[in-house]
Amino acid sequence: MEEKGFDEYIGEFDKIMSEKGYLIPEEKWTPQDEVIYVPKDPFRISIKDAEKLRFKALKYSFSHHYSNNTFYNKLCKEKGIKPEDIKKPEDLVKIPLVPDKFFKDYPEDGRLFAIWLSNIYTGRLPDIYIRKKRPKTEEVIDDFNTSGLTVTLSSGTSGRHTFIPRDGDTIRRGSYSIAKNIIAMIYPFWQRDMVMYKQTDPAGTNLWVGKSGTVLVHLFKETVVGTKIKITPKMVRLSMGGAKNPIERIEAIIIKSVAKRHREKMIEDFLSLLQRVEKDGRKIALVVQPSFMYMIMRVMGEKGISFDLSENGAVITGGGWKISEKDRIPHQRFRDKVKEYFGIPGERILDIYGMVECNTAMIQCPEGHYLHIPYTQMYPMVLDEDLEPKGYGEVGRFAFLEATASSYPSFIISGDEVKLLEHCPVCDRPGPVLEPEIKRAKGEEIRGCAEEMRRLFSISEE
Repeated sequence: MEEKGFDEYIGEFDKIMSEKGYLIPEEKWTPQDEVIYVPKDPFRISIKDAEKLRFKALKYSFSHHYSNNTFYNKLCKEKGIKPEDIKKPEDLVKIPLVPDKFFKDYPEDGRLFAIWLSNIYTGRLPDIYIRKKRPKTEEVIDDFNTSGLTVTLSSGTSGRHTFIPRDGDTIRRGSYSIAKNIIAMIYPFWQRDMVMYKQTDPAGTNLWVGKSGTVLVHLFKETVVGTKIKITPKMVRLSMGGAKNPIERIEAIIIKSVAKRHREKMIEDFLSLLQRVEKDGRKIALVVQPSFMYMIMRVMGEKGISFDLSENGAVITGGGWKISEKDRIPHQRFRDKVKEYFGIPGERILDIYGMVECNTAMIQCPEGHYLHIPYTQMYPMVLDEDLEPKGYGEVGRFAFLEATASSYPSFIISGDEVKLLEHCPVCDRPGPVLEPEIKRAKGEEIRGCAEEMRRLFSISEE
């Protein structure tokens, strides 16, 4: 088949996105929309054009949250910063940042939790009816979700969740951005008639990695889902060791037993799919966690199985580089093993880096596997121990201003330690990158959707 030019390639992507409702009509665009819809390739727009779009969008976004978010307005007034203070791009560092731990600091009582969610939401809430007098957290989330909002979550080793409320436009922008980042970076590999294997069912969870992954289902003719188990906040908490009483400890044991049986079926179905795809000569994209692939390769090694997907396979991983409580697999070693067992070359084994507080994701380039930042919509920073910005080439705590979230202020200090570079040392894409090996900062718990799923479906008894 003749290779498509990039304009035709991305045009097909946008046609699908329009048909499925992920494109906000141009006449309704705000600066928050322009940063994702204007660039054809989010990683090849000129620095000058990107910075112009980004400054306009971040200034707009900051003013929006300052004016319409109770807690963020209070934070800004405590810092003595207002929208009029952001006059030029150099002023962006003045925008107050929110520690990611803030979104874990919620009350356990269901009614108070609903009030907490309302207070961190930017704008006017839709009418929300809390059905029970003494609701549980999960029931409050369901009530919010039926109102038109989506309460997305992630967690950490403590089992305590991070909750982020997202409205429809924030979901559309984030989903479109993540999908376009992937499709643009793997050009020209993607085709509509491919098969996609997705480890979890997007409809079965409020985990952001699942919700944002819903968009990918529309991009492939056939999607095979590894597990359709509905992953509830309580299930996540118990799998992360968050049982609060003897009854919940028993429930955790039951969940682990069910997950073990389900894991065996997932492995069997996965290997059957790969046999079919290899026989038919179809292209396939494996959207999985590194820990899941490592588990699959361990079983394949025991059974003496391998596949040749050197021409037709790609792997997109979603963080979570721990394969057990003690071991973390290096990126290069992972790519070597995938090539050994599946024949897929390293340039089509790319990792995504994101978090529930961020409304987009960074993705590795095929040439050097550096994590490229969608720099029209994100202003990245590295902070020192005093939370002051450091320069390029420095290691520190990752922070960012992200422009597209309208339902919560996506101006975040993360718990990750990174090294930020002004541009990729290997490829010719002009924007900033992170070195691929990202660690949790000292004293920070391991967290993220991939870690939760690793715990839930771990092949070892941890």
